[in-house]
Amino acid sequence: MQARTVRRLALELPDAEERETWETATFRVRNKIFVMFSDHERELWIKSTHDEQHALTSMDPGTFFVPPYVGPSGWIGVRIRTVDRDELRELVTEAWKLTAQKRLVQAFDEAEAV
Repeated sequence: MQARTVRRLALELPDAEERETWETATFRVRNKIFVMFSDHERELWIKSTHDEQHALTSMDPGTFFVPPYVGPSGWIGVRIRTVDRDELRELVTEAWKLTAQKRLVQAFDEAEAV
């Protein structure tokens, strides 16, 4: 997978925007980060839960890892070259849902159900 694909997945979500912070691209909804690049756009740090982090890092440690700084909060590190596209889409969408306002998530879920 390539960085441009990651950008497209993140930016297709409602109110998502890309902003450079700490000399790297971050993806935000209403000014809150839900995904960020790391390691020269070879890795991603994705907001998640501790349960999901544990499951993914146990299942595929070659692709998923606990990132520094944000890992203790449940974020997942993802190596872009080895991640499955559909799985990444799901992780990015869930990260957005954890971050976005409840009304925005509800509207998104309702539109997806149609």
